[in-house]
Amino acid sequence: MGRSTRLFELIQILRAADRPVSAARLAETLEVSVRTIYRDIAALQAMRTPVEGAAGVGYILRASYDLPPVNFDAEEVEALRVGLLMLARTGDSALQRAALRVRQKITDLNDPIDWLQVAPWGIALDDPAQGCVSIAALRTAIREERKLRLTYRDAQQVETVRVVRPIVIVYCIECILLVGWCDLRAAFRHFRTDRIYGCQLLEAAFVGQSKTLRTLWSQQNRWDEIS
Repeated sequence: MGRSTRLFELIQILRAADRPVSAARLAETLEVSVRTIYRDIAALQAMRTPVEGAAGVGYILRASYDLPPVNFDAEEVEALRVGLLMLARTGDSALQRAALRVRQKITDLNDPIDWLQVAPWGIALDDPAQGCVSIAALRTAIREERKLRLTYRDAQQVETVRVVRPIVIVYCIECILLVGWCDLRAAFRHFRTDRIYGCQLLEAAFVGQSKTLRTLWSQQNRWDEIS
């Protein structure tokens, strides 16, 4: 999460609070250190955001403060609700948590809609405790254009170690695919994340290559070749 996004989320948490929120609680929610929260609070106060409180007491946002509203029509709100609910089926736990935060913001600004339902069944969550690769880590590698070393087992349980340049995440109905340029094969490959048994983020980068690689992949991609 970038700093500007984190500051926005911090304001949203404090807006929703009816009592002071401790720095420790904020740090846990935003998955950062308490020291980072102190710095962020100081930054918001320097921007004249009316955050009140102190270390050891907690923080709260003055009730008169608000953010400019984002206006959606009825169908746009319904589309957002359904899309956000369906994120729970992708198996990407970090995106699911983000979706819950966005849903709360939409609920705060709109009447509840209890007649829109999405079945919760889908891909199992990417729980590292169960040996699953973190989809958030794969997305980070794509954003930062960092290579990955993958331990991968194909449908025949043949295990290989690959160094790949990750470029795309594809959310399918029954699985998630990582698309990358495989240095071993010198070609694009699709990796089911439930068959990745080891994933190491490398220092080696491929900065500036992602857009070209994605263009080439789009031109060459045939879904019937995905295994």
